Amino acid sequence: AWRVAGWRVALGSALGLLLLWNLRLWAATLETFTLVLLSTLVAIAIGLPLGILAALSRRVARVVMPVLDFMQTMPAFVYLIPAIPFFGLGTVSAAVATVIFATPPTIRLTALGIRQVPKDLIEAADAFGSTRRQKLFKVQLPMAVPTIMAGVNQTIMLSLSMVVIAAMTGAGGLGGVVWSAIQRLEPGKGFEGGIAIVILAMILDRVTQRIGQRPAREAQA
Repeated sequence: AWRVAGWRVALGSALGLLLLWNLRLWAATLETFTLVLLSTLVAIAIGLPLGILAALSRRVARVVMPVLDFMQTMPAFVYLIPAIPFFGLGTVSAAVATVIFATPPTIRLTALGIRQVPKDLIEAADAFGSTRRQKLFKVQLPMAVPTIMAGVNQTIMLSLSMVVIAAMTGAGGLGGVVWSAIQRLEPGKGFEGGIAIVILAMILDRVTQRIGQRPAREAQA
């Protein structure tokens, strides 16, 4: 956090993580962080290529965008229905449901970032004889990084929002702490789990925001 986002974010992250350790939620926090990290990586691996294709091809966009509308309006609980019969109860079902639920922002904002690249730059690249691959990797994607990172940020937040819901499948982690507190009517324990989720979300949000702001600052410089 210090290398990417500066000392203030690093200090806040350290204080927040020390609080989680003091609350004896360190192991649950690591489980949740691992689930969110893996789900986000898979969502990016799926969403980034689809977003590029949707930006470069109108036919792909016409097919993908209605599907994304459907995915984003579907209640989060519904994603657990197909995951449980195929993968059973546990972390795998939670990860699959989280990936499906969190992928749309990456696709949408990747496509949006590429489409928003100024036409002057595209015309300049064409004038210099750039191929489609060179134009994509050397002009469009670098200019779209801030918007793409905003999509990654939203994917991480959606992954965290699925933590408590995924705990219903036995995923554990902080969601398991909250779900257990709900079942046992322990509001104090549930509040501690909720605070832990908020702290983890704030750390990931600040770090990913600063990563997305760096290319914009370098471009302005």
